[in-house]
Amino acid sequence: MTDSKYTRQTVTDVRTWVPGKLLSLRLTRDPGFEFLPGQFARLGLPAQDTPDAEPTIWRAYSMVSAPAEDALEFYSIVVPQGEFSPRMAALQPGDALYVEKKPFGFLTPDRFEPGGSLWLLASGTGLSAYLSMLREPSTWQRFDRIALVHGVRHAEELAYREEIENLYRRPDLAPYFAQHPGKLRYLPVATRQALPGTPQERLTTLLADGRLESLLDEKLDPASVKIMLCGNPAMLADARKLLSERGFAPGRRGIPGNLAVENYW
Repeated sequence: MTDSKYTRQTVTDVRTWVPGKLLSLRLTRDPGFEFLPGQFARLGLPAQDTPDAEPTIWRAYSMVSAPAEDALEFYSIVVPQGEFSPRMAALQPGDALYVEKKPFGFLTPDRFEPGGSLWLLASGTGLSAYLSMLREPSTWQRFDRIALVHGVRHAEELAYREEIENLYRRPDLAPYFAQHPGKLRYLPVATRQALPGTPQERLTTLLADGRLESLLDEKLDPASVKIMLCGNPAMLADARKLLSERGFAPGRRGIPGNLAVENYW
């Protein structure tokens, strides 16, 4: 291997959430690869006609896995005409996938001061970064309450739903839920399919008309709530504008903010 900026890893498991559209990959992890929950890695593949050559096509994917896990896990949507995702979706256990040695990104819990509530708002595969945070015990220790809102089109796209709903059963997280039974509020929202207990509406619409606050049973107060946004550009633009009008802003010049944003597209 001529380029020391990356390592060659092996796919160990492939999980299909929606055939031809959504999948998760698990792969081996280089012992030297360290990251913070919420960061992303650049994954690489060789050119289509040279499968055994050095990787030349790279894409960014947030880690789903927590920093302490032995494996790396990634969640992806398949872009049919894309150069990378259809090939990644075709990988099988034993196949190679390349990972740059350096992680990237600043959508991490340490962006905020400890305490108060953390609202994690995601559309589609923007959920990825939040899963890493939710699997990491220090996130639960850092905030009094966590709300996860996941906006999709159809219910079948609510990947990881069973895991999220059963986080309280994990031995490493159970103590936090025992102390605070309402520690997590998970709100799945579908725009094209009615779900029990949630409106069939866009996430940003619920944010704009106040229904999100009612559903989460918490006032959108910039003094006590920190918000992360991760998803498609349209959702981010609308949500940022709405939140800015409510007093939310990213940190600057060493002053901790109450809003962090990452474009997941």
